Amino acid sequence: MKAPADSVVLPAHARLVAREDVWLEGNAVQQLARVAALPGCVRAVGMPDLHAGRGIPVGAAFAFAGRVVPQLIGGDAGCGVRLVATAIGRAAPDLLERRARQAMEEDPLDGCDAREVFEQVWRRGARGLAEIDGAPEALVRLAAAEPEDGLRPSGDASPYRPYGARFEGALGSIGGGNHFLEIARVGPVRDPAAAEALGLAAGDLVVLAHSGSRGLGGALAERWGDAALAGDAAEPYLGELAGACRFAQANRFLLAYRMLRALGASRPSKITGGLDITHNGVERESVGGEPAWVHRKGAAPARGDDFTIVLGSRGAPSWVMRARDAEAGLRSVAHGAGRKMGRGEAREKIAAKYRRRELTRTELGGRVVCDDPALLLEEHPDVYKPIEPVVESLVEAGLATAVAPLVPVVTVKR
Repeated sequence: MKAPADSVVLPAHARLVAREDVWLEGNAVQQLARVAALPGCVRAVGMPDLHAGRGIPVGAAFAFAGRVVPQLIGGDAGCGVRLVATAIGRAAPDLLERRARQAMEEDPLDGCDAREVFEQVWRRGARGLAEIDGAPEALVRLAAAEPEDGLRPSGDASPYRPYGARFEGALGSIGGGNHFLEIARVGPVRDPAAAEALGLAAGDLVVLAHSGSRGLGGALAERWGDAALAGDAAEPYLGELAGACRFAQANRFLLAYRMLRALGASRPSKITGGLDITHNGVERESVGGEPAWVHRKGAAPARGDDFTIVLGSRGAPSWVMRARDAEAGLRSVAHGAGRKMGRGEAREKIAAKYRRRELTRTELGGRVVCDDPALLLEEHPDVYKPIEPVVESLVEAGLATAVAPLVPVVTVKR
């Protein structure tokens, strides 16, 4: 029998960020308590989207003094979200759906040398795509304008042998689970100055790409197992993690490029702003005045006054937020609404409640492009918590402020 969430006793250095109207699974809180009790953990924060994972809760951040724990990142290394704001304000939903389908069938790197692509993105992320022979001119221009990522040198000088041959073909793909590619519309703006700074305007269309390093992250997890790494022993893992994060960033860049083409917005003049953030990674940060390794497992960074994103579902808006640099939340926020139903349960309950044609439309008027019947059920909006209490939990806890909602128009699941 699973314990209720309020019966789990957390260590003094662990906390939950959630209003009373946010449901939390007892098993997830138990997992949070177990990780917080590991040697070296000095702080643990469970976000309002907290839910149980494979022994490690998703929707949490953990600070460790003097050690890096690869198991906490696991196979989700580099998972995150890219937002691209555009100046496109009007487009017929039927037309957008057709163009989105077409864009997913066209490989922008078709004919390019796969090994060269892998080596470039492992070391330079999306910027490396600007150096690929045969890449489309529009893609090269956008890639060349990408900011430096600030990550450490990305591991082995020859990463292709341990990783490349198996994963080079995955670049530019969404993946399963809760990953998606989406065209959304900016809803009513709550913070006009912040929205303007990010290039968002109410009514305009944006692209969201939520994906990761695909099987590459799983290979890292298998390679490093359940080790706890201290000092110089952590450097090889951190370098390979940086390579996986760059691969994931490039993956999201290519996905976003596909939807920008569908919108007719792949020229710089049509792009008004954007960002890319990683939900699963390790960073060295100050906690309690001392250096610590902050592990984010399904938690979005919220450092300084940076922008961040809390993802909804295909039937609920995502929210752009602005960080408040709150150390009490390990400078993090929820990365999404959080599941309230397992995948097996979802397949059974959603199939009994909805007809097939209803699964490709949402209550917000959005379209869903997905050819996988199981995924349509497993990722239905009903399996997620409501997004608004999650966002308001973060606001009330002082972790971030709300800027604007992004309402799904066309969501692609593959």
